[in-house]
Amino acid sequence: MKKLVSANEVKAAAQKGQKQFCIDRNTIITLAAKDLAKELGVVFTEDSFTEESHIVKESGLQKKGNQENEIDPAMIFQVVKAVLANPLLTSVPAPTLETPFRADCEPKSGLKIVRGRTVKLETFDTGDPCTNVAYREVVSKQDSQMSAGFLTIEKSSFDWELCYEEIDIILEGSLSITINGETYHAHQGDVLFVPKGSKVTWSSSDYVKLFYVTYPANWADLMAQQ
Repeated sequence: MKKLVSANEVKAAAQKGQKQFCIDRNTIITLAAKDLAKELGVVFTEDSFTEESHIVKESGLQKKGNQENEIDPAMIFQVVKAVLANPLLTSVPAPTLETPFRADCEPKSGLKIVRGRTVKLETFDTGDPCTNVAYREVVSKQDSQMSAGFLTIEKSSFDWELCYEEIDIILEGSLSITINGETYHAHQGDVLFVPKGSKVTWSSSDYVKLFYVTYPANWADLMAQQ
């Protein structure tokens, strides 16, 4: 009987951290499942267990009688040799380095579509190791004169002086920003513009996730020169 793989099964596998989804020759993969697997970085691989067992039997490598539970180095060598010679292994993709996010690019025009659900954040250095702040730049100076990315703040506060212009869109939670002695609050859906030269305090008593755009794109280089 044919087995059907749906998009929900692919999503469940990705949520468990699986990068490979094993199937056999009788498996049917829906178009939705294929598209979601590509977006989430899940690769379909053909299960070669049955074929390998067949090879072992034909090679006369299974032991009989009282020696079934003994480990025979010669047998192990022959099994490994048979498995490596299995042509099915050539269809298994080589492992790839994990990327911080997936994006589709059109080199001629410079178009770049970042798949937001695949973005993995890293620690943002605020100068205070006690803060819980993370970010990921998804558009850099190699792409544009502007940079853009995601930033999260969790129950933390830190001071920052901008040597660049910045626009922020609150995606989740709430942000408090203090400038010139006044504190302002921004919530989901709000847009902030922070002028160049501003000295601000970013904070969130709970959690906030925002998408930022800066100009110029080399803001990190400018901060290092301060």
